[in-house]
Amino acid sequence: MNATCAAIVLAAGAGTRMTSDLPKPLHPVAGRAMVLRLLDTLAAADAGSVIVIVGHEADRVRDEVHAGAPQPERLIFATQPQQLGTGDAVRVGLDALGDLPEASDVLVLPGDTPLLRPETLTRLVADRRRIGAAASLLTARLDDPTGYGRIVRSDSGIAIVEQRDASPAESQIDEINVGVYCFDIAQLRHVLPQLGRTNAASEYYLTDAIDLLAHSGRGIAAMTLNDPSEAMGVNDAAQLAACEAVLAARPSPF
Repeated sequence: MNATCAAIVLAAGAGTRMTSDLPKPLHPVAGRAMVLRLLDTLAAADAGSVIVIVGHEADRVRDEVHAGAPQPERLIFATQPQQLGTGDAVRVGLDALGDLPEASDVLVLPGDTPLLRPETLTRLVADRRRIGAAASLLTARLDDPTGYGRIVRSDSGIAIVEQRDASPAESQIDEINVGVYCFDIAQLRHVLPQLGRTNAASEYYLTDAIDLLAHSGRGIAAMTLNDPSEAMGVNDAAQLAACEAVLAARPSPF
């Protein structure tokens, strides 16, 4: 992957469903903070600069991440002052990244996805580059897709519909958006200012950037996970325990 691919890790949320005073990104999965497990994965995939978006208890998260990260010299911290959605968080991240001449791609990853493997991220970047797409994204097929954005495929391409905005028919789709993307960084910078907040959450959805890029002429590539457990996120104690169980059963650190 190397330095031509930067990464933005979304770690600004409070994680109120965790019912804990500990900031969500710092909750341990098998003894290591989930956001640090994600940074381990990025280091193993040889990502370049990594921008960590902080918000809730920003100083605490920043201090603990910097102290425990495998490659602290590659980290850039950026604060999202208000929780205005993933699109806004990525805008903050790109502003912090600046105009690094070597960064042609940028990965965007939720900070609560500790089960991703390095080879998965490497393939996602390679797919975007091979096809020349404006972006590539990870999908998974789940028996119970409740709570996830749905992948809507049609003759015109790929769209993502968030759970709260999905029609009854779209809610029946079992292919979900994992929330992990690789963007052509120039294309992403071009469409981010076009995002609006006309949705149920009144937030800037990064998924709307996918919709805009899908009509850019370069299209979107979608890579479906062979192992859907990699898509597991952590929003509560039960999901945390489920991630730990999966990790314990794996033969490798990732």
